[in-house]
Amino acid sequence: MPSIRTTLGAVVAGLAAVSSAVPGIPKLNKAQVQMYEHAKRQNEAAAAAGLTDVDILQFALTLEWLEATFYQQGFAKFPATDFQALGLTQQEIDDLLKIGKTEEEHVILLQSAIAQAGVQPVQPCTYNFAFTDAAGMVATAAVLENVGVSAYLGAASLVSDGSILTTAGSILTVEARHQTFIRAASKALAVPQAFDTPLTPKQVFSLAAPFIQSCPDGSNLILTAFPTLAMAAGQSTTAVAAGTTIQLQSDAAATATNCAFTTGGIPGGTVFTPFDPATGCVVPQGLAGITYVNLASAGPLTGKLTDDIIVAGPMVMQVS
Repeated sequence: MPSIRTTLGAVVAGLAAVSSAVPGIPKLNKAQVQMYEHAKRQNEAAAAAGLTDVDILQFALTLEWLEATFYQQGFAKFPATDFQALGLTQQEIDDLLKIGKTEEEHVILLQSAIAQAGVQPVQPCTYNFAFTDAAGMVATAAVLENVGVSAYLGAASLVSDGSILTTAGSILTVEARHQTFIRAASKALAVPQAFDTPLTPKQVFSLAAPFIQSCPDGSNLILTAFPTLAMAAGQSTTAVAAGTTIQLQSDAAATATNCAFTTGGIPGGTVFTPFDPATGCVVPQGLAGITYVNLASAGPLTGKLTDDIIVAGPMVMQVS
């Protein structure tokens, strides 16, 4: 199937040729030209990351395999009574089970889309979710679903084929429903902010990598994870107040100059504050809800965090 860029490129070239021969034929209006330029930028961004549309589908399938296996293993380990002890109603438990089933259906859809492109879909990896109790499973599910939303949202600007973008969009909206349900069932604010946060594929893979022990031959992605980032001992990533000084730990901390706080609704996407390995950094004002924290080697005034300046992370933090 031709990509948006190919299709629009042919339209532009065709209309340009006709308009030069017949001056009276209308040319593309400003909005149409902007649409074409946007499609070009999408492809250029994917090319810069070394990703094709099928690579992006493979990446999505890797994430869906992780999520589907997470629910399968969790429900096999913890009986319904463990979830009832958390205060969940039977309807909420049924809804949680349904989330696991829809993740399995996402796997099937992505496998089909990749196979139709003539490529072997990646297979599931071996995972370690470090399950200890049902409460921990639900808390981890809330993080995974949020990461899922950010993954699909971030990949949208890289996809050039309209049909693939639609497929990804149909999964994104369901992942967002999962996220909202789990937050509500956990008695957290269902909609903590007005915008969700896009992440790059490498940022998402860095969040998923700690759960992955090994993958079958041929199922390893071309991505590598950033060095890990964590709160220092005695500090928690939950309910962190704006204005608080946080201390962070990473093997790569010595090369960082800034903390980068990425969340929805911020112009540019990220707020940077100075980082010192000994004293940490201050959580800026104006943040709320799930926030992704990275260590960076620069603090651009544009508020744009790119993979080339990330030193370590992301770490998921809840700002109260």
